Amino acid sequence: MPKPVLHVTTFNIHKGFSQFNRRMMVHELRERLRHLNPDIVFLQEVQGLHLGHVEKIDDWPDEPQYEFLAEDIWPATAYGRNMIYDHGHHGNAILSRFPILNSHNQDVTHLQFEKRGLLHCRIDLPHGPAVHCVCVHLSLFGYSRRKQMAALADYLEQSAEPAAPLIIAGDFNDWSNRAARHLALRLGLSEAFTPHDGRPARSFPAALPMFRLDRIYVRGFDVQRTELHYAPPWSAISDHAALSAHLTRHGN
Repeated sequence: MPKPVLHVTTFNIHKGFSQFNRRMMVHELRERLRHLNPDIVFLQEVQGLHLGHVEKIDDWPDEPQYEFLAEDIWPATAYGRNMIYDHGHHGNAILSRFPILNSHNQDVTHLQFEKRGLLHCRIDLPHGPAVHCVCVHLSLFGYSRRKQMAALADYLEQSAEPAAPLIIAGDFNDWSNRAARHLALRLGLSEAFTPHDGRPARSFPAALPMFRLDRIYVRGFDVQRTELHYAPPWSAISDHAALSAHLTRHGN
């Protein structure tokens, strides 16, 4: 009997705009995500509200981006508002085909001009125990990233059982690949793409990826295969590539 496979995708969607904010691409983004059809989607730079875009862009969605993207496909959603300004806010989101049992947005801001949060959901999978899912978007600065990774480990050590299934995905901005050792030591995580050449996938810029910024870390799962979604049409949607991993329960 085939093992149940869980398909997860992470994508920094650049607030629904192409690189350098040339074009609004949220409708194309929705079609590409539907084409991939993952079970759980981890999204960063999700525009929850932007009053200026509502007035100036004719086909700007009426609902928050995460609701627009999830409609009819992913019935469960969670949104963590991080950056708040006079005309709106943006943050991280998780879209799920399976029920979200609870969610929490943990503030891990280190620099006040660079608000950051960890969106944590516990998702009820059809086979086996619920999985803890965390969507992250870490700092551009190394010292702040180290603080945020320590805060992430502290939080999960308090919020999740040591052997509980865990997926952490998002934009780590981890140019020097320091996250892997830190997360492996404290949380027992492994990076989904690392077995290919010993390092995470190159994911930025999406047209011709050079930098290893985006990650999928797992605990309690075996990685069956991974996919890097870059170049056209993906590079027309965001400056980041999207990453997918197909997982099975460890030991099944």
